[in-house]
Amino acid sequence: MKVSVLSALALVIASACAAPQPEVKDTAASSSKCSSKSLARKRNLIMMVSDGFGIASETMARDYVQQMEGKPYEWLSALDELLVGTSRTKSSDSLVTDSAAGATVFSCGKKSYNGAIGVTPDEKPCGTVLEAAKLKGYTTALVSTSRITHATPASFAAHVVHRDMEGLIAQQLIGNNTIGNKVDLILGGGSCHFLPNTTKGSCRTDDLDVWALAKNNGYSAFESRAAFDALKPKTKLPTIGLFTSSHMSYEIDRNPALEPSLAEMTVKALEILSENTKHSDQGFFIMIEGARIDHAGHDNDPAAHLRDIVQYWETVAAVRRFVNKNRDTAMIGTSDHETGGLSLGMEHDYVWYPKYLKPVKKSSEVICRELAKVAIDERESFVRKTVIPSYLGVSNVTDADVASVVRAAASGSTKCKLAVGLIVSRLAHISWSTDGHSAVDVGLYAYGRGTEKLRGNYENTQVGEFLRDYLQVDLAPVTKRLSNQLTEQPGFEWAREPPSIVTRRSADKHSSGSAAAAAYHAKLDSYHPLHYQGGHSH
Repeated sequence: MKVSVLSALALVIASACAAPQPEVKDTAASSSKCSSKSLARKRNLIMMVSDGFGIASETMARDYVQQMEGKPYEWLSALDELLVGTSRTKSSDSLVTDSAAGATVFSCGKKSYNGAIGVTPDEKPCGTVLEAAKLKGYTTALVSTSRITHATPASFAAHVVHRDMEGLIAQQLIGNNTIGNKVDLILGGGSCHFLPNTTKGSCRTDDLDVWALAKNNGYSAFESRAAFDALKPKTKLPTIGLFTSSHMSYEIDRNPALEPSLAEMTVKALEILSENTKHSDQGFFIMIEGARIDHAGHDNDPAAHLRDIVQYWETVAAVRRFVNKNRDTAMIGTSDHETGGLSLGMEHDYVWYPKYLKPVKKSSEVICRELAKVAIDERESFVRKTVIPSYLGVSNVTDADVASVVRAAASGSTKCKLAVGLIVSRLAHISWSTDGHSAVDVGLYAYGRGTEKLRGNYENTQVGEFLRDYLQVDLAPVTKRLSNQLTEQPGFEWAREPPSIVTRRSADKHSSGSAAAAAYHAKLDSYHPLHYQGGHSH
């Protein structure tokens, strides 16, 4: 039988003590203490997804901190210290993935089409690492600054043929599915998809009260910062806390009296998971998403992008401290894709200026929301006297900038946000190639037990394999249990985009039944170019 690189890695993990960390100086002494008892210890896995975060984004944030805080050239961010390689990002039908396919490949270990949530290209459910972990006795959690029904968190615990079926996703997240309760702790935004359409602020198309269903399924449910602060490590699970109707606020806009930060939610979740698994045979699995990094990239909003990256760094630092105190824990982090096609420097000037990001007080999202409420004949004055000098901190207000924002605001929120972001980006010499995603590789970060073998460039499928192998779970039985899972939301019309990529199964010069085709596909199926000669199981 052929064994994949990560299957071999799983054997290493299963037969080794906790990997020594930089904080452990006497590694030889630590190794000598290995025992059969230590080998049998339970394990925890923390999966971190920095949605839409590319290498250029890391450089931007690092440069900003170095310049604004006077850090030395060799200063490293919390992420820089954990960089072990890169991950490729394509989906099954495009070289440019979306977040749904980008997260499904992590959760199921299989590529799928853009828009797919926990389903394969044939639109059938695939068992996820979170579901397999739960069925094996692990305690599970999802934490995100997006709607909890959004693509990334949904892909770990729901199965729908299109990402916009968030009403059905909400139902599946709280136990209305063929497996039952699978997520023990949920923290994030997006309460609107849990409220019946008879309720103000609902996003649902039906009158189903999913919030009430959650409570009937045993969940403790809350929506306030005060309730969050009251959570104790011994909090009884399952518990769900949703702080906003839609996505949580950008860090630059967040009111700490109303919404916890990503770092605060993460610390609280880890405390609860740690306490709730203290006396259990299995540990926990948690997926943590810095979601709004991506949204700021879509808006080409450099200041909002920056602030959410710095908040993500704080979250990574908190996770690292937890791993240092809990040696049977591993953290792996990466992005599903890059967003915005961000580059530092523009035209022919060899400069970029971080200083222009510092005085920005609000995201373009909030600015444009305010601008939409201003009377049309008063918008020019509002932009000239308030938006540009006060919110963006730009002293030189030009007629061209004022006109561009006013004109864009008349065309809707999307164009307004791009116009506002462009003012700061141009001054800072930051450029964006798209308001969508790009196809570039993204960073791979790892820390803790068993991650020392993750070095180099990996296909995103391999990240999913690592999660599976580290947790020592089998996804196939879960997939079988999901065979009758409802994957289409009633009344929801949808259609798939035609594929824009030549898949490994449709190369014209190789017929599917030939020996040449078998050899060709064996090579293409290999996840890591340095190891394909050894073969891989799938």
